Amino acid sequence: MDEFAQVGTGVAKKAGRLLMERFRTDFAVSHKGAVNLVTEVDVAAEDLIVSSLKAAFPDHAVLAEERHADATPCRYTWIVDPLDGTTNYAHGYPVFAVSVALQIDSEVEFGVVYDPNRNELFSARRGMGAELNGAPIHVSQTFPLGASLLATGFPYDIRTSRANNLDNFNKLALCSQGIRRAGSAALDLSYVACGRFDGFWELKLHPWDCAAGYLLVREAGGLVTNFLGARGSIYERECIASNRIIHEEMQAVLNGRL
Repeated sequence: MDEFAQVGTGVAKKAGRLLMERFRTDFAVSHKGAVNLVTEVDVAAEDLIVSSLKAAFPDHAVLAEERHADATPCRYTWIVDPLDGTTNYAHGYPVFAVSVALQIDSEVEFGVVYDPNRNELFSARRGMGAELNGAPIHVSQTFPLGASLLATGFPYDIRTSRANNLDNFNKLALCSQGIRRAGSAALDLSYVACGRFDGFWELKLHPWDCAAGYLLVREAGGLVTNFLGARGSIYERECIASNRIIHEEMQAVLNGRL
């Protein structure tokens, strides 16, 4: 695990440096959907990460957002978002991150989220706690829900699907102190882990959006479930992540009980 963590951290930082070198320069942007962008920098960062991981661990699988989304998992599977916050990046808004996680069999054992704008490295290993730039982090102690600061995001099919999270946003906006929508699920989850946010929920996530983030929250003392309260899986499409204290209230609101 020491070697896995060292390599995973290294490739996340290397990709982060690439993102910063190309940030606010001329790069090609294309559409995967009406509001779903991909830039040539996404692809370059993914190629860098995948080639580095394959060089170090040729027998490992890599599941990544752009060119490796259909990869078949194996015992050792790296789960990568080379640029979480592509829309922000394309518009020059400095909120984005690199997310790298390692799943062994059915458990995410290691995860790192690197924010190159602030040089903040969030990392966790299962059973060993979570850290920010090498210092331990913990979820907040904020309660009740009415005193909490929450985060969320909206799915890329917001214009065409009725399951677009707007109804949940309206409900929780009336029950919390505030909601932030920054545009990077990986950073939102990292901020729950270090206590900057008290809770987060979202729909239609992919494994690369949340693999490292779920581990960070859990290792920082928080709770991650689906909307029904069962243990959240990175392969499910909905989640609630919180400091534990407000979790039942968030779940009650999202299920229409409050």
